[in-house]
Amino acid sequence: MSPHEVLDLLARTLPVIAFLVGITVVAEVCDLAGVFDVAGHATARLAGHRVVVLWLLLAALAVLVTTFLGLDTTAVLLTPVALTVARQVGVPPAPFALTTLFLANTGSLFLPVSNLTNLLAVQHLATLGGSHADYVALAVGPGLAAVAGTLLVLGVVHRRALRGHFAVEPPAAPHDQVLMRTAALTCLTTGPLFALGAAPWLVAGVAALVLVGTLWWRAPHLLRRIRPPWGMALVVTGLFVVVQLVVDAGAGDLLARLAGSGEGLGDLARVAGLGAVAGNLLNNLPAYLALESAAGTSPTRLMALLIGTDVTPIVTPWGSLATLLWLHRVRAAGVRIGPGALVAQGLAVALVAGGAALVALAA
Repeated sequence: MSPHEVLDLLARTLPVIAFLVGITVVAEVCDLAGVFDVAGHATARLAGHRVVVLWLLLAALAVLVTTFLGLDTTAVLLTPVALTVARQVGVPPAPFALTTLFLANTGSLFLPVSNLTNLLAVQHLATLGGSHADYVALAVGPGLAAVAGTLLVLGVVHRRALRGHFAVEPPAAPHDQVLMRTAALTCLTTGPLFALGAAPWLVAGVAALVLVGTLWWRAPHLLRRIRPPWGMALVVTGLFVVVQLVVDAGAGDLLARLAGSGEGLGDLARVAGLGAVAGNLLNNLPAYLALESAAGTSPTRLMALLIGTDVTPIVTPWGSLATLLWLHRVRAAGVRIGPGALVAQGLAVALVAGGAALVALAA
């Protein structure tokens, strides 16, 4: 790589890494402050003792958390809350666990900050003449369709477990009110800033500093429990370099032939399908990086690629980092979901949610 190419790569990588570190710190402080615990238990009190309403409310919470704090936050921090609430009210935990997993992925189209691939896509979209507002306008229809398709599959598969009523309305655990309200207010402030197109790395960085400062003031003993994702940052940086070298070595021409051209439904399905296969075989981030130049030749085709790399890499455990993080959480909570059932339901959700998102994009 030439010095110019190295500088270009750093210009793309550093804002993504800064956002990743900042938003992870924000999410961990919010978890320590009890924001997710209080929100999860509030849904139980709002559900009117109906299991299906509780499920839908927790699903809506999962989409909100994914949209504004990213899919990994939903997988790591919201999943234990959903499992705890389900057990406290006496309903099967599996539908709630799978809902957080699948919506963490299928609900990650809406904003650039919802998925690291989206942050990269916004950078590429700018080279095609698009803006942050153009991204949001392109993503809203496919995003809603993907969420609806996910809930349809899960609702049909788990319809028996979601019937009936529950009697208990579990209270949230006690929390430091100043810390919790500051964390909640920070989330409510950063969300609109992300949606309006403020620099994600800057918003996340300032929010992280505010929350770490508040935590140091109110509960300094909890500071040691914050673990910025330095290892993940190194992995992401390494992926940028490796994929760029592979593409420069000649893989780019092959991928361009495989991706085809055009913006009809069949053409978009070809792009999304290529992203889906690569994402499930490798991982969604390197899949996006490798296919960006070949497939993202227009804003619509770029969104089709994101459907493939955001919504559908849920068939294999390694297709998305969020899935690997989720598996660790559910196993730690003692919930067992067979690999066959996980793959089968993941495939069904990928096909229905991804197909619905593509139809919405083409329309």
